[in-house]
Amino acid sequence: MSQTAHIARSVAAAPPPRRYFNAQDDCWHVQLTQGDTHVTGDAHEILTTILGSCISACIRDPIKGLGGMNHFLLPDCSDDEPNAMRYGVNAMELLINGLLKRGASRHNLEAKLFGGANVIAGLSEIGSRNVDFARRFLAAEGIPVVGGDVGGTAPRRIQYWPLTGRARQLALIKSEAQGLAEREMSKARAIEKREASDVELF
Repeated sequence: MSQTAHIARSVAAAPPPRRYFNAQDDCWHVQLTQGDTHVTGDAHEILTTILGSCISACIRDPIKGLGGMNHFLLPDCSDDEPNAMRYGVNAMELLINGLLKRGASRHNLEAKLFGGANVIAGLSEIGSRNVDFARRFLAAEGIPVVGGDVGGTAPRRIQYWPLTGRARQLALIKSEAQGLAEREMSKARAIEKREASDVELF
C-alpha cells in the first residue's frame, strides 16, 4: 500500500482531537495527542499538547488567518506501518496539505517547533532525531522556522494560538511529568527493539 493510501486510511480512522471550552480565557482548547493534526481558522481556538521526545510543528499563514499543529512520534515509518499518523513524514504532509486545502498559500507559511527532548538519559536520542528531521523537512519545503523551543531534557506543555502565532510553554505538574517519563521509557525500549531487528541481509 502506498504512503498516500496509508495517510488516507489513518485520517479516516483517527478520531478528532479532544476539544473543550475553557471559561478562564473564553476559548476552546483543542488537546492534541500523539498522531493528531488539527487546522483551524477560528480565533477562539487554542491548540495544546504535552511533549517529551515527540515533536509538534505549529504552522500558519498569517495573511489568510489559518494555522495548525501536529504531534508525531518518529520521523518515518515503513510502508506497512498501520499507525502512520504517529510519524513525522505523514504528520507534516497532513498539516501542510490541510492548510493549503483551507486556502493557505505555501509562500506565506511559517513554523514554530516544540519538543524533541531527550527525556530518558542513556536511551535512544529520539528527541534529537525528531528535531533534526523536522528542521530538514521544513527547509526542504521552504518553510521558515520563526520560533519555538526544542531539545534539552525536560518535557513541555505547549499552547499555541494559530491565528496570531503566539505560543506559551508551561511546566508540567509532578504527576504529569512522571507519567510522561514512564511512557518515554516504554517508547524508547520499543524503538530500540525494533531497530535492533532491522538487519539487512546481503
